[in-house]
Amino acid sequence: MSDVAAARLVGRDGEMRILREVMTHPPSVALVEGEPGIGKTRLVRAAAAQTCGPGRTLLLGHCHQLREPFPYGPVFEALRDLPQERLGELSPVTGALHAHLPELLPVLPPAPPPLADPGAERHRLFRAVRELLAAAGPAVLIIEDLHWADDGTQDLLRFLTGRPPEDLALVLTYRRPATGLPLGYANVVVSLQPLDARDVGLLAAALLHRSDLPPDFAGRLHERTSGIPFLVEEVVRALGPQQSLEQLPVPLMLREATAEQLARLSPAGLAVARAAAVLRLPVGEGPLAVVAGDLDGLVEALRLGVLHEHGDGRYGFRHPLAQEAAYATIPGPERRQAHERAVAALADADPPPLVQLTFHARRAGDLKAWLEYGTAAAQRAAAIGDTPLAVEVIESLLADPDLPASERAPLVLQLSRLAIAGLSHRRVIRLLRHLLSDEELSRDLRGEARLALGMMLSFQVGEVATGRPVLKAALRELEDQPALAARGWASLAMPGWGGEHVSVQEEWMALAERLAAAGGDPEQSTAVQANRAALAMAMGSPEVLELAPRLPVHDPSAAVRRQVARAYCNLYDLSATLGLFTLAKEYGSVGMPLAEEVGAPFPAFLAQGVALRIDWMTGRWEGLAARAAALVEETADLPFSGVEAHLVLGWLSMAAGEWTEAESHLAAAGVNQPDSIYVPMVFAAWAGMIELHLARGNPQAAAREADLAVERLRRKGVWAWGDQLVPAAVSAYLAVERSHEATVLVEELAQGIEGKMAPSAGAGLHLARGLLASGDPRRAAEYYARARGAYAAMPQPYAAARAGEAEAGALLALGDRTAAANVLAEAAERFAALGATRDAARCRHALREYGVAAPAPRRTGVLSQREREVARLVALGRTNKEIAEVLFLSRRTVETHVATLLRKLGVRSRTEIVVPAEDQSAGTTTGDH
Repeated sequence: MSDVAAARLVGRDGEMRILREVMTHPPSVALVEGEPGIGKTRLVRAAAAQTCGPGRTLLLGHCHQLREPFPYGPVFEALRDLPQERLGELSPVTGALHAHLPELLPVLPPAPPPLADPGAERHRLFRAVRELLAAAGPAVLIIEDLHWADDGTQDLLRFLTGRPPEDLALVLTYRRPATGLPLGYANVVVSLQPLDARDVGLLAAALLHRSDLPPDFAGRLHERTSGIPFLVEEVVRALGPQQSLEQLPVPLMLREATAEQLARLSPAGLAVARAAAVLRLPVGEGPLAVVAGDLDGLVEALRLGVLHEHGDGRYGFRHPLAQEAAYATIPGPERRQAHERAVAALADADPPPLVQLTFHARRAGDLKAWLEYGTAAAQRAAAIGDTPLAVEVIESLLADPDLPASERAPLVLQLSRLAIAGLSHRRVIRLLRHLLSDEELSRDLRGEARLALGMMLSFQVGEVATGRPVLKAALRELEDQPALAARGWASLAMPGWGGEHVSVQEEWMALAERLAAAGGDPEQSTAVQANRAALAMAMGSPEVLELAPRLPVHDPSAAVRRQVARAYCNLYDLSATLGLFTLAKEYGSVGMPLAEEVGAPFPAFLAQGVALRIDWMTGRWEGLAARAAALVEETADLPFSGVEAHLVLGWLSMAAGEWTEAESHLAAAGVNQPDSIYVPMVFAAWAGMIELHLARGNPQAAAREADLAVERLRRKGVWAWGDQLVPAAVSAYLAVERSHEATVLVEELAQGIEGKMAPSAGAGLHLARGLLASGDPRRAAEYYARARGAYAAMPQPYAAARAGEAEAGALLALGDRTAAANVLAEAAERFAALGATRDAARCRHALREYGVAAPAPRRTGVLSQREREVARLVALGRTNKEIAEVLFLSRRTVETHVATLLRKLGVRSRTEIVVPAEDQSAGTTTGDH
């Protein structure tokens, strides 16, 4: 590396060391983040230059701002450079890459026959990429500008980083801030900050080959450039190598620096540079020649460093900032004409780059072509499941003040159809409300717009009290559109929302099915079919076992498959609510990958909360609190989406005896807004609140909460959702001597779940009957034992331990101290294994009162090597951020390790963490978990 090139990395010694470590110790993943011009590309290229050579292959891929719906493109761009001589005999699965990597056809195995399942086909493609990289031996794969990556590329990168090839180091650069970027798959995050004034001075001195810069120069230069290395370089370059600082003032803006750089070019060179600025992305000689008129000035522009070769015969500016600055120097009429030529240059490509054509047509002033290309780009993106790109294109069309008024309504409705399955609801809701304010809007369009608004308010924002009246108003306007009306009635029939009795919602669903049959719209018919299956699952009806397999998982339409993905994510949620965890796993394994494949992020996003709830119920508590807290933070702007995380945190706090925290989380989970939150979550949260009042010694308050919750449960009529609520309410009623009401409630539960697939409610029924039988300890013990067995079989280990604790009390009342002690000791062990410290302590205290020696807390195992490292740094007072930097971990991983340490060491605060002596001595042979 030259002196000047090395100087351009001023202030990056630490980051360079980290990247070299990542590149030379695979498998590893690094994310390099920073604002435009901060030097991400230069840093990773310099690190690669120092670490890659004959024994390590360098692979480069780029994500582009004006991306076309071509999933995985940046990765395949990088793989084209794999040296064929190093690949050897490849796995047969790599034959799936035939259509994507024609450059490697001589060494690829035969292409396998296509698979009918798109999800399986995608998984095979991902495996093929991993096998190809594994065969390449030591390699560094750099993917630049991840913030512009399509969803498919991000999915592929997640797959690679989940189980990377042993010899692969993956380095990703992205621009900060990068909203929605999945950062959880990195070993280390390198965050590049602007240079300080001292480093700006050092960089300028190296660029100018000067050691006599005036003392105030660095400060002035830092002020003008904000310490961004690219701007420093561009400003300094504008001074010219022979001019002194005293003779030429520092340019104020990058635009001025770029203008001076362009002024050095001949007319031919300037034409090529301006053509590249108009085209924005690096392109080949063909489009560049059409826009510039010829390529006579290309070599000059490259020689003077105005343009750069980006590989594969593509030329453009080194950085988007330079492109934008150069673009600003082109006179308006010339810009318009250049964009016209860009349209002509790109229109004949196969397939045409519709996003780029949309951009150029608008800049050329051709509104008709702009609208046609934009609509086609959105439709193509939606058709292949790239929903975020489709939304982005439509929103750009709607934001344009020159959009014809007649085109606004169709675009808003197209956007709303995509947004219902996406995460960009706020802007869409504003657009729909503005559209509905137009008195000239036709009745049909008004009905569709109101339907979309009502669905988004009800199911995404959680404003049920506002959204349901909007839905009902829409149905009055959709009388002549049976397909859309069917969708509306099916939405109202979802029992998790609204205060209507489920029997009313069943009638609405029957109406929706009749309308769907008459409507003939495959997407809306599938939406109704999806909701019908969800309704059956919500009530625990065995009918769902016939309805779910009929959903068209392999339909060629992405819109139809989006409805199927939503259905399976709903079934995942509802089956988990009933305690059908095996079935939930089956549904989730279909729904979540399908949602990602077809661009339906909202169902997949909500499924994160369901996974937390399943882990809580099934006893996988390690790291659960940290994960739930992270989801609460992630959903700060979407509080409805964090309800399940609050519920989990509330129950975990209850188990630890943290009353204040439990009350706060349970309130946020729906107790304070029972008519606006998803009903099954409200009942579970209400059960927790009733138990909280009982634990605090306030049975009257518990009974008042029980009255409210039970009235709501009766009004809804889905007794399968009373699994936690009914036992809690029975406990409250018995505590205030309202045994008759408790008895009636238990019988209602028994009748309500008869013939239903509701194992959790069945176990709750046994538990509630045990509570009622407190005057007959033998019968009570039998019911509690049935409950314990039913919970253990699902499994719900925490609920099983609680039933066991109650059973022990009944056995003790019978005088069977030995049996009581055995059952209670088992419960204490279960509580301790889960981390339910308050419950375990309560059981051990009871054992001591029985006169039985309480078992010692179970040893959970020595610490792993990684855990000892984290413990040592925690003991030294290091923060999670500092630990992450030292150990090349993500902060989320460190948080999980700290939570595990608290559990394993039996302490409640990080200030109490020490490394046990036996772990310190045993550490050399313990692997990282």
